[in-house]
Amino acid sequence: MSSILTNNSAMVALQTLKTINSDLARTQDMISTGKKVANAKDNAAIFAVSKVMESDVASFKAVSESLSLGESTVSVARNAAETVTDLLIQMKTKIVAAQEDNVDRSKINDDVTELKNQIDSVVSAAQFNGLNLIDGNTTSASILASLDRDGSGNVTASSITVAGQDLATGGYAAKAAFTGSDGLAVDDDDSFGFALDANGGTDDEGTVVIVDPGYAAGDKITMRLGDTEVSYTITAEDIASTSVEDIVAVNLKSQIEASGANVTVDYNIANAGTLTITNDGAASLFVSGQFTNAGSGGLGALAGINVSSSSGAASALGAIETLIDTAIDASAAFRFRRGADRNPGKVHLQPDRCADLGDRLAGRCRHGRGVRAPAGPPGAAATGHAIAVDRQPGTAVDPVAVPRLTPGGAPLRRPIPAIRPRAIPERSPTWTRHSKHRRPTAQPHIRSEHRAAPNTTPSPASPAA
Repeated sequence: MSSILTNNSAMVALQTLKTINSDLARTQDMISTGKKVANAKDNAAIFAVSKVMESDVASFKAVSESLSLGESTVSVARNAAETVTDLLIQMKTKIVAAQEDNVDRSKINDDVTELKNQIDSVVSAAQFNGLNLIDGNTTSASILASLDRDGSGNVTASSITVAGQDLATGGYAAKAAFTGSDGLAVDDDDSFGFALDANGGTDDEGTVVIVDPGYAAGDKITMRLGDTEVSYTITAEDIASTSVEDIVAVNLKSQIEASGANVTVDYNIANAGTLTITNDGAASLFVSGQFTNAGSGGLGALAGINVSSSSGAASALGAIETLIDTAIDASAAFRFRRGADRNPGKVHLQPDRCADLGDRLAGRCRHGRGVRAPAGPPGAAATGHAIAVDRQPGTAVDPVAVPRLTPGGAPLRRPIPAIRPRAIPERSPTWTRHSKHRRPTAQPHIRSEHRAAPNTTPSPASPAA
């Protein structure tokens, strides 16, 4: 009795089935995990890169949260600075109205005081998560912007630095720095303001006298001539000199001449700290000055504004212009722009743009590490379906005709073809017997989506009686 020791056809079929099962398992794993490389045994090199990118994706999420926090902080500061600017503009309208003699300056001064209180409230409330960028207590704030990886794998953090601004109104201590000047404020001689006629007019010349009321290092004298503003900050070396008022006067004279203002400034050393300003232009010119002590807020000079008198209203008109410029500069400092004035040609990234960049980088890292949608890639699903079809009995698994055998060598049973159900009518057609003409009393109804057409075949002739 002979036996077959080797069945090549069965061996080929068995090997093909094993390959199909292996491919199907791998494809199902890709679909279930959503990753082409799920662990190190699939591909160690790609798995290592994938894990590095996966950590970067998690880091980008943290960076995105940091940028959102920083964006909110900067937005609060910017909106507060813009609000302060609007309130100062309203205050300017009150001060301009106080220049008229036929007005109730005491009522206008009450309105100005109320606007001061509103500004103080806005500055105090302009904090986000405890960080206030406009109260003068914060020099700068760093916002995490990105993580940078070099070719050696070293990771460094990059940040956006936002400079704090000083719009505080407190800490002001007036000093009589302009005693003897034209257009002095009534109370403390810490500010002045006067108008010069056009050149050749009756009052085209004015006098500014700078005295030493006991300066401290950091005190500042500011003068404004129309749209031109100059200032000088007193140093400890100036205080140690014999005549600090002359040092201040000479420095202010030099800055005014260098600014290009259409005026002539005369200084006589015989008259300590005295400047004589002559308007050389064809239009009138307003000249004002303001003292600011060291340690006072950027808007500390608000405390010295008093429009209850004509001289106070005149000096306040020059002071408010300087304060508005300070608030505008603070608002502009919180806007990151290409080629900003402070750093020409430098690109300043906005936090929202950095967040968008971080999202894009995270998306690229997800793509690079093989992450797919939870349902699996369409290609993998189609591959799994094709492999499952290959496993079905009766489907060719080899280009050569191979008998369908089980792993044990027994022939597979041919699949039984599906039996198509027969349409069964609900009622058979019947005919009337006792009538001249036979006609159907019912039509067959087939169980399908369409009803059968009525029988139009003529009835046979009735038999003769």
